[in-house]
Amino acid sequence: LDYQRLGFEIRVGQRLPRNALLRRLLDIQYERNDTELMPGRFRVKGDTIDLILGYYPNIYRIEMYGEKIESIKELQKNTGETVDVLKYLFIFPAKHFVIPEGSQKRAIESIKQELEERLPQLSLLEAHRLKQRTLYDLEMIQETGFCKGIENYSRHLDGRKPGEKPYCLLDYFPPDFVMFIDESHRTIPQIHGMYHGEFSRKQTLIDYGFRLPSAMDNRPLTFEEFEQYMHTVVFVSATPGAYELGKSQQVVEQIIRPTGLVDPPVEVRKIDGQITDLIGEIQTTVKRGDRILVNTLTKKLAEELSEFLAEKGIKTRYLHSEIDTLERSEIIRELRLKKFDVLVGINLLREGIDIPEVGFIGILDADKEGFLRDERSLIQIIGRAARNVNSKVVLYADVLTDSIQRALAETNRRRTVQIEYNTQHGITPTTIIKPIKEKVVEITDTKHIPRKELPAIIVNLESEMKKAADDLDFEKAIALRDRIKKLRQSMML
Repeated sequence: LDYQRLGFEIRVGQRLPRNALLRRLLDIQYERNDTELMPGRFRVKGDTIDLILGYYPNIYRIEMYGEKIESIKELQKNTGETVDVLKYLFIFPAKHFVIPEGSQKRAIESIKQELEERLPQLSLLEAHRLKQRTLYDLEMIQETGFCKGIENYSRHLDGRKPGEKPYCLLDYFPPDFVMFIDESHRTIPQIHGMYHGEFSRKQTLIDYGFRLPSAMDNRPLTFEEFEQYMHTVVFVSATPGAYELGKSQQVVEQIIRPTGLVDPPVEVRKIDGQITDLIGEIQTTVKRGDRILVNTLTKKLAEELSEFLAEKGIKTRYLHSEIDTLERSEIIRELRLKKFDVLVGINLLREGIDIPEVGFIGILDADKEGFLRDERSLIQIIGRAARNVNSKVVLYADVLTDSIQRALAETNRRRTVQIEYNTQHGITPTTIIKPIKEKVVEITDTKHIPRKELPAIIVNLESEMKKAADDLDFEKAIALRDRIKKLRQSMML
């Protein structure tokens, strides 16, 4: 409510002194910067004020004549072209943690009181650390209305009681809203764990005098609190968990695909000789023009397998958790473009990976029971091959574990239903046709590339760098130069 109340409206023709407008912007956490304009900042040139709201990318230009607002325009940030001419503009605060002066004073007194109660409970060093940190934060709040890490004082700013549920985005929805929980078999456990993970981290900060105990009330919802918002819920998952199945009043299966594709055939083969067998499957699939996903159990095995396949002349990359999310998408894009044929991964080649070109998936050490090889994980991995009519999956295992048996039974059940439907309606399965997106980001990570392939990649990048320099595209040339430098450094490790 404070966030809404502190916003204000301006209109064309309104009489408002320029300095009064600037002061109002500063009061709601906008920062003046005449050099670099970005969200939450404004610049002033004479009677012209350029503003980027804290929640919108374009520039709003406010032109004044004396003490009168003459025009309000929305400009495209990069080109400066006029997008729209406005009659009025409502300006919300630049940051969410913004409070009126009266509430600010109340919060400061409440924080001081908590500090006095907490200091005797700490050792001399920890008490000094907490006192210094808190008093500095209070001074910043008094002078500027904001401090770094102000969210840790949210209980005092909101006027909540200790342990009371924090406000969140779900509070803005009406009581009868419909909630869709995608990939619920993963999302529900994550919601369970969010509070406990935050509790563990915050408790250490509190114990050693880095934060007041009230910082604990700036937290995610507990699962019980989250359940209070679950009035009408649709769980979406190919492998729903026990919680979703127990809560659902109705289960609807959507296993018939518009393309007629059926779940891939799955074979189980012995672990002895699995790498030799895998290489044979890779070579057959590459000749057919398809790509390959290989799922390993450990990061070390994935790295070693990538290097081994590269030495055998197979173009391979390794997808690991340290790669930025956008760069992962670019690696998958390069797989689709056939810049390489095999992508090796651990826990990332599951939900959300949609690659029609994949014609073979190899799951190594499939009989090692655990969350990476449980029934749901196996079904999810197998499902990555359900986009290509020629695809198949091989599980390398010596023992048919309960998870493997249940995964095979469920996959075969779905195949039977799909094949019967296709036969009944005369449908011939066809591979999904999916456009390949344009390049969004450069890949800076070097660990996913086998060492054997680095020299050839460096040669290609040097050629691209020289071409970019010849075309006077110096920013691209510099980025390529830096990437070449990182690749050379990784070769020396």
